[in-house]
Amino acid sequence: MKVVTVAEMKNIEKAAIEEYGIPSIVLMENAGVEVVRQMESILGNLHNKKISVFAGTGNNGGDGYVVARHLHNQGAKVKVFLIGSKAAVQGDALTNLQIVTHMGIDILEVANQHDWDKVKIAMTFTDCLVDALLGTGITGQLRNNMTQVVECINRMNKVIVAIDVPTGVDGDTGQIQGVAVKASHTITFALPKQGLLLYPGASYVGELYVADIGIPKLLLQGSDIQQNLITSIEVEGMFVKRQPDVHKGSCGKVLVVAGSKGLTGAAALAANAAMRSGAGTVTLGIAESLHDVMEMKLTEVMTRPLTEIVSGFVGEEAFAEIERLSFQNDVVAIGPGLGRHVETLSLVRRVIKDVEKPLVIDADALYALIDHTSILTEAKSMPILTPHPGEMARLVGLTPEEVNQDRVYIARQAAMEWGSIIILKGARTVVAFPDGEVYINSSGNAGMATGGVGDVLTGIIAGLIGQGLSSHEAALTGVYLHGLSGDIVARNGMVGMIASDIIKALPAAIFGIQEKD
Repeated sequence: MKVVTVAEMKNIEKAAIEEYGIPSIVLMENAGVEVVRQMESILGNLHNKKISVFAGTGNNGGDGYVVARHLHNQGAKVKVFLIGSKAAVQGDALTNLQIVTHMGIDILEVANQHDWDKVKIAMTFTDCLVDALLGTGITGQLRNNMTQVVECINRMNKVIVAIDVPTGVDGDTGQIQGVAVKASHTITFALPKQGLLLYPGASYVGELYVADIGIPKLLLQGSDIQQNLITSIEVEGMFVKRQPDVHKGSCGKVLVVAGSKGLTGAAALAANAAMRSGAGTVTLGIAESLHDVMEMKLTEVMTRPLTEIVSGFVGEEAFAEIERLSFQNDVVAIGPGLGRHVETLSLVRRVIKDVEKPLVIDADALYALIDHTSILTEAKSMPILTPHPGEMARLVGLTPEEVNQDRVYIARQAAMEWGSIIILKGARTVVAFPDGEVYINSSGNAGMATGGVGDVLTGIIAGLIGQGLSSHEAALTGVYLHGLSGDIVARNGMVGMIASDIIKALPAAIFGIQEKD
């Protein structure tokens, strides 16, 4: 599914009006009708329901007036609270305000404390509050009057329906400056806005509905829209279906270079995840003094000792063996628990430049790229990087908070500059490609905030590439599959989930997706 920025949605609506001749007031009418239809499914029969509509002076308020009219026609007891002056309402919104006025629907301009007293009384006895204040019209922090109404709405403990975007949520980044409406349900139009999917905004959306308001489909499928949502529909056709006569050698061979003294668990998780994602064989290359331990720890994964520089750490002396092993495998994953010894970091950079197989780069291998990201353009095939916000922050010279303030932009710019696939992990993992295309993942949950989960993702992606998926396909499928496995585990509770639980759930997750295909 395509995902739009606020500016892109405005351009789409403009094209629908100017190129297809759809009057803007028709789009507003369709939007209001769809909101009421969804409200009926939420609230049941609308007759005698007490509903308060909070409207701004712009087009979001215009949608609210349409909603008020159709609610009134269905027998609901509607009150409209206009936050602002009627004199400021223009265009299609003014037309609909005038219709509502002629219909005798109760409208109050909220201008003073006496008006606020009326608002609070009405809200106390209402069944549902409708947020038609700003939608995508927010610029910066809310003004005092808007802040007051948002805080009041949130305190009421009522069903809250937001039109298009909850007031206070940035429609592009999901950021919130100050306060925002905490909606129970959000009805957005035509396509989901980017900020509705990204945190913290996503936690204010409630249940999200995407309503068809009559915009021609061709406009909603344009190649110039470069944001997408990853769902099972996007990935179900990417899995390689096994033929009856396959053998382990034809199901993909994965090399994992990982682990160091005190960090062998990361190596084991990545290697086991590659196996569970369907790879035929997985080989773990690890410092020779840790090799015997890993032979005991891993059963299905093969292990190979690598020359070490000091006990438990590898350096450039290990490159020849890694290169030889890479020739025997289809893909190389490097980094989980590998350590940050200066010679280990040098080895990573040489692997990136000189190994000819597809690369999945994570954890300490990402640390090796600090001040060296230019070498990514020298890689023999397009590498996949899987940073969490802290790792991305170090690579681009920002703080993790700054990275999370605009995850899509940061990931996209890095992918384009480094000629790499960037998987920016976290709540709503973002996958960005060098051509500017970006995907926001829909699977996963808060239970996955536990050590080792990122190592599992690295192994999954490598396992999928080994089975024949392109790096592009493996990035998208791996991210969704990773989150879906976490969702399967979460059915028994999120708290206490560990990374190995996610590995065990991988076969069920794969089967579930393939059954839909």
